Amino acid sequence: MATRPTRAWQRMLSGRRLDLLDPTPFDIEIGDIAHGLAFVARWNGQTHGDWPYSVAEHSLLVEQIFTHHHPEAEPQWRLAALLHDAPEYVIGDMISPVKAALGHEYGAMDERLASAIHRRFGLPAVLPVVVKKRIKAADRISARLEATSIAGFSEPEAKRFFPIPAALGQTDWTIALRPPAETRQAFLGQFDYLLKLIDNR
Repeated sequence: MATRPTRAWQRMLSGRRLDLLDPTPFDIEIGDIAHGLAFVARWNGQTHGDWPYSVAEHSLLVEQIFTHHHPEAEPQWRLAALLHDAPEYVIGDMISPVKAALGHEYGAMDERLASAIHRRFGLPAVLPVVVKKRIKAADRISARLEATSIAGFSEPEAKRFFPIPAALGQTDWTIALRPPAETRQAFLGQFDYLLKLIDNR
């Protein structure tokens, strides 16, 4: 008796069927990404406040930090910063210890989804190394701020687990906690704004 193949796709609210093992740009929709990320909680939901701190909110902050430190950056790289955690709209936000335990498979799935998302919105499948490093630095600044502001870390703990160069250590960014619908709309608004900047170049 033949075994039934394992289902590897998810039906999205847009009606798309996204194959998690072999995603294609055709099945990527920004509405699905914004909706999913607005409902995915950072830090496994272990944060202070009346609302979870979502990956969509984090992504908005990372793009803001990236742009502040690199105002000369092309709009497409700002878009890449906004979408840096986009695969998490379907695979969730795993904290670092869990990612390490899961090993290669989680990372490979993340990379395949990121590649499809990038191609869907006109970005290179693989970002230039310098751009990736700059986005990662902005991501680390955001993580440090989140750790001490809402995730219960002490300053010494945050410095140890989320080190950042002194030159990038500006800490007057603010953490926004708001309903998912508001965050989703803000994410879509920034996405549309960046696309207009790209189109007008």
